[in-house]
Amino acid sequence: MNLTGVTWLHVAMSVVLVAIAVAVATYQRLGVSRDMLLASVRAAVQLAAAGAVLLLLFHYAGLPGALGWVAVMILIAGQVAGRRGRAVPRAPALATLAITAGSLVALGSLLLVRILPTRPEVVIPIGGMIVSTAMQATGLTLLRLADDTRQARPAIEARLSLGMTVQDAFAQHRRSAARTALLPAIDSTKVVGLISLPGAMTGLILAGVDPLTAIRYQIVVMYMLLAAATVAAAVASHLAQRALFDTSAHRLQQPR
Repeated sequence: MNLTGVTWLHVAMSVVLVAIAVAVATYQRLGVSRDMLLASVRAAVQLAAAGAVLLLLFHYAGLPGALGWVAVMILIAGQVAGRRGRAVPRAPALATLAITAGSLVALGSLLLVRILPTRPEVVIPIGGMIVSTAMQATGLTLLRLADDTRQARPAIEARLSLGMTVQDAFAQHRRSAARTALLPAIDSTKVVGLISLPGAMTGLILAGVDPLTAIRYQIVVMYMLLAAATVAAAVASHLAQRALFDTSAHRLQQPR
């Protein structure tokens, strides 16, 4: 089968892989068979709809339309990441701001120095990769901070009662959450080319691009994802700290 010319028939044939996954999950009584089916159907519908929209954007929208689509992705990602740390006050809004910061730094830098062309067919896929990575880092940061706040509340309040500032009393939890959130991006960067051939590089090679050219693009992609994740995690931890504490009274607020 020509991997660059996959037809809808080929897609239909690949459903057998979903059937295998569902059969194994059912046999093992994992309780996720229904979720697998729903996720598979949802993925197909969403991708088909996104493909139709992207076709229009690539032909008619230009750079403003591409950036508008990236903004929509950021808003959706903020809601998804916010649900991870719902115990943090205003989590969706905080997550959206953190993802926006990470995405602006990574995508804005690449466009500003003209590493990437400003064509929609480049900006939208690259922007999606950046937003997705920033979303994962933000969601993990908020989740870890919410858990740490519940579990370490007595210790945090004890530090505050001894006269420590909010920043000092919460610093170890904020740093730990950010470090945990960055582990996937760091590990992926460490093993790229040794264990995995990431999507951007694989797609270029399948499209017939010279491997060395694909490698150069992939290096840029890995660096931009690392930057997006780091900025998003740092901003999310800082904003979450401000939301979790009454800074004027130096008091940890009650969890939601």
